[in-house]
Amino acid sequence: MDPYAWSWNPEAIAILGLAGAYAVALRRYPAPAWRSACFGVAIVLLLAVAVTPIHTLGMHYLLTVHLLQNVVLAEWAPLLVVLGITPALATAITRPTWVRAITHPAVALPVWLANYMVWHLPWLYDTALENPSTLLHLEHAMYFLTGVAMWWCVFQDEPHRLGSGARAGYVFAAFVLGSPVGLVMALVPDAIYDFYVEAHHRVWGLDPLEDQQLAGMLMAFEQAVVFFVVLAYWFFRFLSEEERREDVDHPPARA
Repeated sequence: MDPYAWSWNPEAIAILGLAGAYAVALRRYPAPAWRSACFGVAIVLLLAVAVTPIHTLGMHYLLTVHLLQNVVLAEWAPLLVVLGITPALATAITRPTWVRAITHPAVALPVWLANYMVWHLPWLYDTALENPSTLLHLEHAMYFLTGVAMWWCVFQDEPHRLGSGARAGYVFAAFVLGSPVGLVMALVPDAIYDFYVEAHHRVWGLDPLEDQQLAGMLMAFEQAVVFFVVLAYWFFRFLSEEERREDVDHPPARA
C-alpha cells in the first residue's frame, strides 16, 4: 500500500454531516466570523486526519502519526468546535438533561481521562487497529465526543458556569492527569504496541521503539503547549478580575 495514499471512509461522511448541521444551526443562531472560523478549522483538521495520507500512515505504518490523529480528535478539534458555538446555540444544545450531565466538569473530565487512557492500553489499541471498520471508528468517535464534553465548561457558560479561576484549575488538572500517557510511551524501554512492531513496512527510517518514543515526546509536547496556552488565558483573566474587584472594594484614597 502506498503510505501517502488518500483514504475515503465513513468518518469523512460524519464530519461533513457535522459541518452541515453547523451551517443549518447558523441560520437560527448566527455566529461572529471568529467563531465560524474556529469551527471551520476544526472541520479541516478532522478531514485531514480522516482522508489524507495522515490516515494511511497512522493506520498502517507509524504510531507517531496515529497519535497525531488521536490528539486532533480528542483535543484540538473539540476545543475549536466548542469555541465555534455561540452562547445561544450552547443553551439550546444543553437543554436535554443528559447533555447537562455529561458536560458537568465533575463528569466530563474523568470521562475524558478514562476514555483517553483506556483506548491507549496496548491490547485495546492493537485490537482497534486490527478492526478499522468497527472498533477504530468507535474509538475516534469517543475521542471526539468526550473531548467536546471536556472543553465545554472551559469556554461555555451554559449549563455550568465556572469562574475564571475554576476554569484555570480545571485545565491544569486535565493537563496533569492526562500528560502521563505520552510520557510513559516516551520513557518505556520497549515498544508496547504489537501492531506497529509487526508492521512489515517502515517509513521515515524509524524502528518501532524510535517511533514510539517520538510519538510520546510529541504528544507530551503538544499537550504542554495547548493546555498551557488555555491555562494562561484563564489564569491571567482571573488575576485581572481579582484586581478589578480589589479596586471596587478598596478604591484608592483621594488626595
